[in-house]
Amino acid sequence: MTDVRTDWTRAEIADIYNSPVLDLIYRAATVHRQHHDPQEVQVCTLLSVKTGGCPEDCAYCPQAARYHTNVKVHKLMEVSEVLTAAHRAKESGSTRFCMGAAWREVRDNRDFDKVLEMVKGVNQLGMEVCCTLGMLTESQAEKLKEAGLYAYNHNLDTSEEYYGDIISTRTYDDRLDTLGNVRQAGISVCSGGIIGMGESHQDRIGMLHTLANLPEHPESVPVNALVPVEGTPLEDQPRVSVWEMVRMIATARIIMPKAMVRLSAGRVRMSVEEQALCFLAGANSIFAGDKLLTTPNPEEDQDRQLFQTLNIRPRKAFKDAEKPAVVFEQIPL
Repeated sequence: MTDVRTDWTRAEIADIYNSPVLDLIYRAATVHRQHHDPQEVQVCTLLSVKTGGCPEDCAYCPQAARYHTNVKVHKLMEVSEVLTAAHRAKESGSTRFCMGAAWREVRDNRDFDKVLEMVKGVNQLGMEVCCTLGMLTESQAEKLKEAGLYAYNHNLDTSEEYYGDIISTRTYDDRLDTLGNVRQAGISVCSGGIIGMGESHQDRIGMLHTLANLPEHPESVPVNALVPVEGTPLEDQPRVSVWEMVRMIATARIIMPKAMVRLSAGRVRMSVEEQALCFLAGANSIFAGDKLLTTPNPEEDQDRQLFQTLNIRPRKAFKDAEKPAVVFEQIPL
């Protein structure tokens, strides 16, 4: 059994990342089978509960208010609408439901109260509940935990060295602080990044180094390929090849062996054969549904056919953890 380490050096990770690709896939597949059932893939649904109008300047994001994209601004959805979508996702086979809001940070207001109600409702459906809402304080993370939140997504996006070329409206330490607040509250951490933004291979290695040397590895590591959107600063970036995705996925699998490694954005451009390579390299989680927030994703029928072709099945919710209990406020008598 491969040891779980949080003391990886960049040189060690670089040696893994740069190894011959077939050797890399073989090693990652071996590690994957030591820690996971290779026939299981977690199926997640991601819903944008509040779209557009974000004050941040993330160069890849069509939801930033300063960029001229085709994304229309929508206020926070109603709780009933979100729960209807969660019901539909569960019926389609998803076991994790993630809600995203285009906020820079969570504010203690009515909108946050509505999100807490959404979390409680999805938790009661028996699904793993995930949110991605921007920066969180300790107390906000605790409130989400009490509402039944299972996981919180907050990506590092890239290496600390390249980060300033992509985002200027929040710091790398801001992101790490939020991950710390999430972990402190006892919520599962979901954190990964995006490749294809003009970064170097060293930057990709640097991001993985940061993730693998957190006090505890993220339970979920999304690997995204940039989907260039017209109107954003990265609209002309070339498509990332499947081999670049395979190197990232395989390296993440080897250095964070127990994590769910998620094949995320960019999957819509991949053939069945390319996706199969990513699963062989250690990916064991995908997003289902026709959209990832605002970018396209494969249709449900395509994913159903993919699972049949590869003879894989959806992973059950809470397989290696308990369902979070909802802490209800006491009503004074």
